[in-house]
Amino acid sequence: MLLRSLLAMFIILQGGCAGTTEDNVPEQTLYHQLGGMPGIDRIVAGLLWEIAEDSRILPLFTKTNITRFQEKLAEQLCDIADGPCTYTGDTMKEAHRRLAVTPAQFNNLVDGLIRVMEREGISVGAQNALLQRLALMHGDIVFS
Repeated sequence: MLLRSLLAMFIILQGGCAGTTEDNVPEQTLYHQLGGMPGIDRIVAGLLWEIAEDSRILPLFTKTNITRFQEKLAEQLCDIADGPCTYTGDTMKEAHRRLAVTPAQFNNLVDGLIRVMEREGISVGAQNALLQRLALMHGDIVFS
């Protein structure tokens, strides 16, 4: 449950990977297990649909620049997964400090991310590895 909560918080992050190459990224990295940049882009796009369909978390995104969010989330996932990107967005604490994200909303977002990764055929091991890395951001996203 905690991992799901942390993952949901992660979704509220931002990403996008521009100007990088995959030439020097070892194939066994989490980045490759997620499908490289094309896989990460599909995960982010799927998550946006999950958010749009979930009335419990959609209100958190009403004032969000969705294009920027999509780019920064992809960038952040790429970075976290040991890909060739460097996350250049706001800190999670700064990005979420005025949102009052609840533990339940965080969990709902994590559940949506898990559904997307399952649809994309991401292995359970890779899902857990990503969720574990995202869980570290929980305290900067949920202020309870």
